Amino acid sequence: MTSFYIIAGEVSGDTHGAGLLKELRLLAPEIKVAGLGGPRMKEASGAGIEDWVETAGVVGLWEVLKMYGYFKQKFNATLTAILEQQPAAVILVDYPGFNLRVAKALREKGYKSKILYYISPQVWAWKKGRVKTMAKVLDLMICIFPFEKEFYEKSGLPTEFSGHPMVDRVVTLRRNWERERGLVGWFPGSRLNEVKRLFPIMLQAALAIRMVHPQARFAVSAANETLAGHMRQMADAAGMPEARQWIETGTVYDLMQRAQVGAVASGTATLEAACFGLPYALVYQVNGLTYAVAKAVVRIKHIGIINVLAKREVVKELVQGSLNPDVLAAEMVDLLTNDIRRRDLQNDLAEVVATLGQGGAYHRAAQAVLNSLHP
Repeated sequence: MTSFYIIAGEVSGDTHGAGLLKELRLLAPEIKVAGLGGPRMKEASGAGIEDWVETAGVVGLWEVLKMYGYFKQKFNATLTAILEQQPAAVILVDYPGFNLRVAKALREKGYKSKILYYISPQVWAWKKGRVKTMAKVLDLMICIFPFEKEFYEKSGLPTEFSGHPMVDRVVTLRRNWERERGLVGWFPGSRLNEVKRLFPIMLQAALAIRMVHPQARFAVSAANETLAGHMRQMADAAGMPEARQWIETGTVYDLMQRAQVGAVASGTATLEAACFGLPYALVYQVNGLTYAVAKAVVRIKHIGIINVLAKREVVKELVQGSLNPDVLAAEMVDLLTNDIRRRDLQNDLAEVVATLGQGGAYHRAAQAVLNSLHP
């Protein structure tokens, strides 16, 4: 019986890990799976998966340091489990801070079987030096962006492009609605610190937009009810109680298809918006120290994945000091009123999204895993 040990440490990794496991079970029903993940992976694979993502998915250097003891214990226990079980392959899903250390330590301790990586860490953006280490300890990289294949293969690491899972997801979520003229969609992010920085700017931009485009309407996507509550408080603090009525919870993909234009916080949502064909601008603002550190280590010209894929600015990036209510308002008004620019942007978005594959991403990833065992 073929056995796998799989590790994912965040909600997104749990989603991708579950998709991969479901396809593996369809292709090879007899497989045995153990590892660390979340509720979706546990549902897909049973008792062998320990649900730890709620604890493991912390963000930020300080938060990780506070939990050093926990992560050290988990790290050691994971190594022991893998070395005792000797699975046919270890599958690492994103989560590079933990997973790449696991891979390196396994090789140092003499683990000889396959170590496979699914969902590439973005080392191409900031830690290119890591690639040499990855090429020494990994047997296969399964990536979801087309340019990553050439990037990793240059280092000697065998790489398969499986396609992006969002392509499949969009098919199930697509509504084929007419976009509502004059509707501006605000997407201020899924973390409170993002919302605190971006939503007040969006509120002030809405006032400026209405000055020149009185027919404009607004809707705001809140990732959950807790964030929706914070947004309502911000609307009251800004003297805009009517903005409470704009806030929607759990309708992000619907709003991306209803809005005529939008502003989207940097992150996964920018790719999702592109997949749904929303003409949008990317917005990003963090504290000054975080931005300075990021600028020092990031080696790419654009921060939006659509622009990275296109190798040019398809989507306007309003970042840090270049983001303020007046600039954001001007960009939204231009997109609302310039039909040719809006249509051209949608065409460009569709062209970039087409490079992400035609669907079946998890199936191809599962096939790549099985093929790696029998080259």
